[in-house]
Amino acid sequence: MTAIKPASFSLDCIINSINMGLIVVDSEENILLWNDWVSKYSDIAAEQAIENKISSVFKEVPSPAFLTALRNTLAYGLPALLSNALHRSPLPLYASAEAGQEGMRMHQSIAITALATADGERCCLIQISDSSTSIKREKMLRSHSEILKREATTDSLTGIYNRRFFDEHYKIALGQSKRQKLPLSVLMVDIDFFKEYNDYYGHPAGDKTLIKVAHALKIQLSRSSDVLARYGGEEFILILPNMPEQHAIAFANKLRTAIWEMAIPHLKSKISKQLSISIGISTYDQNKDRDVTTLIQNADNALYQAKQIGRNQVCFMPLSQLVAKQD
Repeated sequence: MTAIKPASFSLDCIINSINMGLIVVDSEENILLWNDWVSKYSDIAAEQAIENKISSVFKEVPSPAFLTALRNTLAYGLPALLSNALHRSPLPLYASAEAGQEGMRMHQSIAITALATADGERCCLIQISDSSTSIKREKMLRSHSEILKREATTDSLTGIYNRRFFDEHYKIALGQSKRQKLPLSVLMVDIDFFKEYNDYYGHPAGDKTLIKVAHALKIQLSRSSDVLARYGGEEFILILPNMPEQHAIAFANKLRTAIWEMAIPHLKSKISKQLSISIGISTYDQNKDRDVTTLIQNADNALYQAKQIGRNQVCFMPLSQLVAKQD
């Protein structure tokens, strides 16, 4: 143990150099100690605070939770901790004069500990820490986590969900469809002659068009359970829970019409002079279908058929039918 000369510094010097608030109150809640840290952030000098009751010394009354914790410690000698998670600002302390004027209290963590005096009376030591920095750090970490999560599930170009999110959500939607015995429709969407579009207008223009198409498809969704994702390149995919075959076909035609009515020029399209999409549909209905393993494949083959019969088309393929693509 290192020996320190008592005359090297005073106890007051130590107490007032500590970077946290220290308050001591007696059994009657009268203030016995009030360090410089508390003076700084309460704008109340020690001379004004000493021998006054802690419940009345501040310009605003401390929170009921703080006073209850203090009185329990004085009565029973049990320590108390007011964490920032549950008690953000128990005492009217402010990080700056501007914060005080705006009523923005400092975030605090407070520990209350019983002290026994020589005459047997019980006092309390109140230790106050500024939690503002840790709160800011926590918010930054949470924000960073949310950004990473969003980046992991969102297509960076179009802003809609990506293939990874679709794959995970599809498993969930399919499981719910089986349990609830409700139909599940999958739509595969492809922009017609998009390679020719990119070759003629350039990839920057192609990217802008992909964003427009994704937005136009997304705004057609009216249910929170519906999911639109970019499946790859110029291909999109939709999961539509509780949507039977006929409704899925009608909705697909609504999507196709929405893109057509945007009238985006496409001079290299082989079917028109404007941009169009083709859509393939397949629906799982537990009342009719036993095997659901080919649902996405059937939707993809239905899309292939829509292209084969002229594009700018909607084509449905039931699960009972599986047609192999031709190269």
